[in-house]
Amino acid sequence: MNFTRWSARFPGTRRAAARNEHAAAQAKRGEGSVPAARGAAHRAGPQEGTPAEATVRGTGMAPLPAVPALDELPVREVLGLLPALVALVHGPEHRVAYVNDAYTAGFGPRPTGAPAHTALPELGDLGLLPLLDQVQRSGKPRTAKNRTAPGGSSYTVTCTPVEFPKAVTDGEPDPEHTGILVHLADVTDHAEALERLRASERRQREAAVTLQRSLLPQELEQPDDLRVAATYQPGGTEAAVGGDWYDVITLGAGRTALVIGDVMGRGVRAAAVMGQLRTAVRAYARLDLPPHEVLQLLDGLAAEIDASQIATCVYAVHDPNEGLLAYASAGHLPILVRDEDGTVRRAADPTGPPLGTGGWLHTSGTIALGPGSTAVLYTDGLVERRGEDIDEGVAALERALSGAQGTPAIICDRLMRALGVDADHDDDVAVMVLQQPARTGVHAELFHNAALELLGGVEAAPRARAFAQGVLSSWRFPVELCDLGVLAASELVANSLQHGTPPMHLRLRRTDRRLIVEVTDGDDHLPRRRRAEPADETGRGISIVATIASAWGSRRTPGGGKAVWCEFALPDT
Repeated sequence: MNFTRWSARFPGTRRAAARNEHAAAQAKRGEGSVPAARGAAHRAGPQEGTPAEATVRGTGMAPLPAVPALDELPVREVLGLLPALVALVHGPEHRVAYVNDAYTAGFGPRPTGAPAHTALPELGDLGLLPLLDQVQRSGKPRTAKNRTAPGGSSYTVTCTPVEFPKAVTDGEPDPEHTGILVHLADVTDHAEALERLRASERRQREAAVTLQRSLLPQELEQPDDLRVAATYQPGGTEAAVGGDWYDVITLGAGRTALVIGDVMGRGVRAAAVMGQLRTAVRAYARLDLPPHEVLQLLDGLAAEIDASQIATCVYAVHDPNEGLLAYASAGHLPILVRDEDGTVRRAADPTGPPLGTGGWLHTSGTIALGPGSTAVLYTDGLVERRGEDIDEGVAALERALSGAQGTPAIICDRLMRALGVDADHDDDVAVMVLQQPARTGVHAELFHNAALELLGGVEAAPRARAFAQGVLSSWRFPVELCDLGVLAASELVANSLQHGTPPMHLRLRRTDRRLIVEVTDGDDHLPRRRRAEPADETGRGISIVATIASAWGSRRTPGGGKAVWCEFALPDT
């Protein structure tokens, strides 16, 4: 096929063809002498005595070389000098019409006239044969990026339709006279750099995920009165790891703290801030403070850690004696509670601003958590979707929770699937589920409560000892454990009678794993363990309790008083 003939019809050379036709018409009319002379003069450069020559002479420089017009350059010569690989195919079978030197150097000599699927097998390896058919049908150029050849080289390929002479026969397109110019740009270095960048991003993400998981509790504490399970799902491979976290902290006397939060931001920094907040929460929880006071301390700490990063958090404390979940929220989503009959309730306000904003006094609220109830704490990744109001996501979670049955671990899994959270989810998600079991039969026999109001003066102490002796004997504890329990109750009551104020109560509680002795009174001064001198007649009560019990502690109660407690581990049966 004559390469020069079709080049006149190739896009970008039509003006050249028009000029050639115009010049031929002028030549026939005898009008071509002047343009020809002008063209010759242009190609010869500045003539002697012309202003151009004077300018050159004035600068002492040699005459400027002639600059050929772009439209006069041969297409074959231009394509042959390109560093990119170029091939021309024509007809329905995409027969080879031309390959340039770069193409030959890259893939070897290619015979002309043969179909592309046999003469240009590399196009098949790159998956370009269907693309050639598509370009021929549509008459529009197409580009395929980062196609990798078997040898490992990567190419960005552009297929552009061209027309040969006689492309239209009798007013209809002639497939035999249409072609496609295939342009392959070698982007191997770019592809390798991109892969190195992606590998680096994967390593950074893996490091962030590893850090995130290492900072989360490896195994949740399991309270006596609750069943708890939690799960964490990092975002998909295209999403950076966030700062979602959760924790379960046993406070003693049967009470349990539960916390879940989300540090705004992505990557290692968010995970590191999350780890510091989680550690701080565990430290503050040991003070057995009300939920809003814990958040108040966290708020100041978050601002000190990094003022540019804020975090949402909800901190809750479960008290089995009250059947309540006391909580405080710092910009976090509401706790959901499902009752035994399937009714789902939202924890109402109070909700303050996120941690780290400062200037806000948090407050605590309560929500009932009776036997058979299930509560869910979660981060926004579970319910937030682009283009949707977050309340719609919370409502969807309520519907999913209303029908969820099974253990906390099963409910976690069902909620994740119901809300569409999978490995490709665009945000990380943390979910915690806790249940207050409805115990019946033999299991109910392992959980008992008994309480006595302490009235009167010095006679309250012997009444408390008698009450404790009778209750512990009825619970069929071993004699040694009964004696220790009575001694602890006597010392705590004596301490309260001496240093506390009415009203006073003694409470005995047993679970399947421990015996708890607790005394409350109306004075908010917390006792401390101190060393009593030999001559001292008082000051040994707390030391005795701390010595004989597995654990002891004290806390202020919401009404302005205090509670002092100790617990004993039950022997294995």
